Amino acid sequence: MKITSLQNPKVKAVVSLRERREREKTHLFLIEGYREIKRAVIAKRQIETLFICPELFLGENEEELIRESNAQVLECSKEVFAKISYRDRPDGLLAIAPQMHLSLSDLRFKENPFLLIAESIEKPGNLGTILRSSDAVGVDAVIVCDPTTDIHNPNVVRSSVGTLFTVPVLEADGEETLLFLKKNKIAIVAATPHAKEEFTKVDLRGPVAIVVGTEQYGLSPRWMESADILVRIPMRGVADSLNVASATTLLLYEVLRQRML
Repeated sequence: MKITSLQNPKVKAVVSLRERREREKTHLFLIEGYREIKRAVIAKRQIETLFICPELFLGENEEELIRESNAQVLECSKEVFAKISYRDRPDGLLAIAPQMHLSLSDLRFKENPFLLIAESIEKPGNLGTILRSSDAVGVDAVIVCDPTTDIHNPNVVRSSVGTLFTVPVLEADGEETLLFLKKNKIAIVAATPHAKEEFTKVDLRGPVAIVVGTEQYGLSPRWMESADILVRIPMRGVADSLNVASATTLLLYEVLRQRML
């Protein structure tokens, strides 16, 4: 049966999942878009319900993805899909999925671990971009410490382009994470304008955890004081800092560059 009424309870349920309180209450979240849902399916994430609008499909592979999702499929009119979508240009695919929460005890890494620690990132778009960069360089895991942003926020999913499902994303207390890194002898790398060494001049080939902090205040004193390696990113203009996602990408790619030499 095709959903054509904007008052349908299922439509209201989808819209409510844009709110953090409802996501926490139901332990569900939204995944919108072909690439995002495809990556969730490849990662074997469970999809409960898939809302589709064939009139909005952009390619020829949607039917295959619908079959692969193993979800309850509900077709919608264009008007209904426009209501449930949170994108300016929807592509006719939106899923509801159970949340997954990993902790430090779930972390498995290689002999030479490469981690990204994100402390209290406030903006979903920045966290999503950080996940995308982390996927690109092949980090073993992203640990979100003392989270401010909900990792299941629709804008995290969207800005990560589905890499939320390709990189292990853990949530942990900051103090617990510090102890974990020290115990496993993983060097903590933090960027500060006051560091003597530029980030391209230090050895990042060993076990490292790049640590980045809030957009407004940067890393907390706890992380700065615990850092094993302090680096700076050269700034030649008027601005004294970069966007946290941009700075993170530079630091991550420097680790990758050194490890590829």
